[in-house]
Amino acid sequence: MNTLDQQTALEQAARKRIKDSHALDSDAERLAHFYRGWASSYDLDVGRDGYCGPIIVAELAGAVQAAYLVRPRAATAILDAGCGTGLVGVELERLGFRMIDGIDLSEEMADMARQTRVYRDVQGDVDLNGPLSDYSSASYDITVCCGAFTLGHVQPSGLRELARVTRPKGFIIASTRKSYAEAASFEDEVRCLQNMGILIPAQRLNDGRYTAEEDAHYWIFRVAENASASKKEWP
Repeated sequence: MNTLDQQTALEQAARKRIKDSHALDSDAERLAHFYRGWASSYDLDVGRDGYCGPIIVAELAGAVQAAYLVRPRAATAILDAGCGTGLVGVELERLGFRMIDGIDLSEEMADMARQTRVYRDVQGDVDLNGPLSDYSSASYDITVCCGAFTLGHVQPSGLRELARVTRPKGFIIASTRKSYAEAASFEDEVRCLQNMGILIPAQRLNDGRYTAEEDAHYWIFRVAENASASKKEWP
């Protein structure tokens, strides 16, 4: 097998693993098991697939901080929800953010993120489809979520807990694969939270670059100033 054939085979294998991860039905046990075996090769695989979501999400966080937040970048508290191996955290640190916490379902992926040494704290075994019980309300200025709102992973309802842990007038920045946005009724959840007075959609970048095979939408939400009162009405 020549070098080009080897490269093609590696790219095809990487894309198969990525697609296999989309068929796990948001089942925490299956996802944790899958990523346990994938953690060591994850960065290489997504790199072969042209994954540029982390750079875009981090740059959007930088733009939001510069445009709206009084606190200097190094003092802006950020939660990287679904941090994986730390790809977003590395980009955030490059832009001058220093107070970055990460959470992920996979302990093995979280350990890879710790090894980047750009996070203040990283917790594994955190299911974004459930309550973030270890995290207080209004803890973060910005919450970023890149890659988790993907088929087979985090359901749209996970957006509610991200809003809870983000302070009023803070921001949530999230990517959604196009296939996910169309199949998972993400916009219905956004409208629901908007009608409840929790989130204010501030910007949406449609059909942005994400991987070699698929584009994504990038969302910027602002948590409403009176969101704390509105959250008491949540079911």
